[in-house]
Amino acid sequence: MEGHRARRNEVSAQVGQAKKSSGDMSAIFAEMKAVGGRIKELEEGLGAIQSQLESLLYTIPNLPHASVPLGAGEHDNPVVSTWGEPPVFDFEPLNHWDIGEALDIIDFQRAAKLTGARFAVLKGMGARLERALTSFMLDLHTGQHGCTEILPPFMVNSRAMTGTGQLPKFAEDLFKLEGTDYWLIPTAEVPVTNLHMDEVLDAADLPLKYVAYTPCFRAEAGSHGKDVRGLIRQHQFDKVELVRFVRPEESYQHLEELTANAEEVLRRLELPYRKVLLCTGDMGFSSAKTYDLEVWLPGQQKYREISSCSNFEDFQARRINVRFKDKGQKGTTLVHTLNGSGLAVGRTLVAVLENGQQADGSVRLPQALVPYMGGQDVIPAPRGR
Repeated sequence: MEGHRARRNEVSAQVGQAKKSSGDMSAIFAEMKAVGGRIKELEEGLGAIQSQLESLLYTIPNLPHASVPLGAGEHDNPVVSTWGEPPVFDFEPLNHWDIGEALDIIDFQRAAKLTGARFAVLKGMGARLERALTSFMLDLHTGQHGCTEILPPFMVNSRAMTGTGQLPKFAEDLFKLEGTDYWLIPTAEVPVTNLHMDEVLDAADLPLKYVAYTPCFRAEAGSHGKDVRGLIRQHQFDKVELVRFVRPEESYQHLEELTANAEEVLRRLELPYRKVLLCTGDMGFSSAKTYDLEVWLPGQQKYREISSCSNFEDFQARRINVRFKDKGQKGTTLVHTLNGSGLAVGRTLVAVLENGQQADGSVRLPQALVPYMGGQDVIPAPRGR
């Protein structure tokens, strides 16, 4: 195509010369017509080829950082650290769904009637606890971790989904609004990271630290029957998300800091947890390095993921064209983006219920939540126990 365009320019120059000499231009006009038609044909074909190439490139994952261990799956993830001791009970600890139903604060049956499986209605102290956890997390991250709070749209377009790596690879795990280009967000990472799409940031403003509460929506297409009971794997859930835009040379320092900010939530809530480093076979599509925080759940007698903190380096920034420029610098540089759950609110509620359960059926609440619960430090036992 470029060759034909060059020939068209040459022919245009010949036309000018032929006009000056009053020569016969019929052959030149015929060639120009043929070249123009061929260019149009090639342009249409090139558009299809570029679209195919872009689709292929969007399926290639990020490269793991050199410090990421090789491994096939979650069993190869090394434990980096642990905090707190799992509680010891003098009774058989219950799962959160049994606790929630006994306290009449979680209703799965009515949620199924309203919508279907993998939804829940929180009521009374359950709804209050969800709200308290969300407010506590937002206050901690804005007041002590230097984050700016964002309340973004809960729907985004396809370009935003593509920019953070959800499309095209994970389309089946998303909810799309029929007849529109709108998708329900699977995490606040998507709208908050795309806030600066196609922008050149002032280097003096970096790092940018954001925190956002949103509901999240996931089809859970690949869960294959896992966690069919309870709040662990829902189609709709609440999450407080941390997002950062930073200089490349500082991004791994920020990964440690962001992860520590998420850990601080767990420590203040007195919840035992461990930090693991994801191996190559278990890390996300867009990530260069990821730490998972896993909270102890007595009802399941195991650690379960409650936060995933990742450095994407310039993988997302390249897709959404976010750069920064130093004063006096001629060119621009791609930023590095990071994000992490700070925390998944529903899973935190699960952990509070299971770790705080008491023999009489009541649930002791962490002291950090008492101000957010109207001074109440216990969800009282159901009547009759």
